[in-house]
Amino acid sequence: MGMMDGWTSRLRLEIGGILAVIIVINLALMEYWDSEPALFDVKAVALKRVGGDEKKLWPGVVITSTLIETVNTLLDKRGGYLSNDVMPPGVFMDNMPSWEFGVLTQVRDLAKALRNDMSRSQSQSTEDPDLQTAEPHFNYQNDAWILPSSESEYRAGNEALERYLARLLNEKDQNAQFYARADNLRDWLALIEKRLGSLSQRLSASVGQERVNIDLNSPTAIAGSTDERARINVKTPWLEIDNVFYEARGSAWALILFLKAAEIDFHGVLEKKNALVSLQQIIRELEGTQATVWSPMILNGTGFGFVANHSLVMASYLSRANAALGDLRKLLEQG
Repeated sequence: MGMMDGWTSRLRLEIGGILAVIIVINLALMEYWDSEPALFDVKAVALKRVGGDEKKLWPGVVITSTLIETVNTLLDKRGGYLSNDVMPPGVFMDNMPSWEFGVLTQVRDLAKALRNDMSRSQSQSTEDPDLQTAEPHFNYQNDAWILPSSESEYRAGNEALERYLARLLNEKDQNAQFYARADNLRDWLALIEKRLGSLSQRLSASVGQERVNIDLNSPTAIAGSTDERARINVKTPWLEIDNVFYEARGSAWALILFLKAAEIDFHGVLEKKNALVSLQQIIRELEGTQATVWSPMILNGTGFGFVANHSLVMASYLSRANAALGDLRKLLEQG
């Protein structure tokens, strides 16, 4: 009986030791994977694709190269793409998947702008076949892990972008076009403006606010409404605060890259409209969102309280960028 008890005790110790090792390995992987990739040099990436020949960096090359590289970074960073993981440690992580969704949202918006506006001379012109193929792939659900997985769909979208870029670089192929016009840039910026406005509102709701219900914005809509209906209380659930923060951070990360690429591809238009400095200021505001987060968790103090509120700091950067976007769009429209 004593031997049986000893054997049972050793078995328990061994199982406990194995579980402890598994937990330590998972925690180490979570720490290693929970690292946002660094921003890359958009011009250097584009130059690498054209063999270092700056003369080949004609409009569309840099922004398309940047979009391709952004998707590759999203899929091939530390730990790979985590949003659809069903096994530890990825399944227990939420900050990085939120960051990935922020990046993915901007990828989808730029792919849509490329397909609908930047590659077409007018509304009656035909769509580019490769961009027509690419956009739906990027709009595939972000958490599918099998048949087909999100990664396989996004890689298929990138392959279509690669084909478009190859045709764009081929001077003999007149079917692949990129139109660096003010109206095309303005329409894409309007979409970005809406995204940043939404993120700013969601970030500001971290402390809980009573807001005027802007959905009741017309006299007919508010007729007969009570004061309680005209004002609503908005507060982000405590467990979602860090998710919104990292989604905003990922969105800003991608936007910095895309706007730097646009600065190169739309340089002539921006210079003509005296809008180059305005775009650079927007990029500078967004770069502030990428500062190192020294706190081990996203804090949710009140606006002027003793403890910081990281969401409000992030909202401040995005709101200033959003306001500058509105000014930039006016410059592009009026010059």
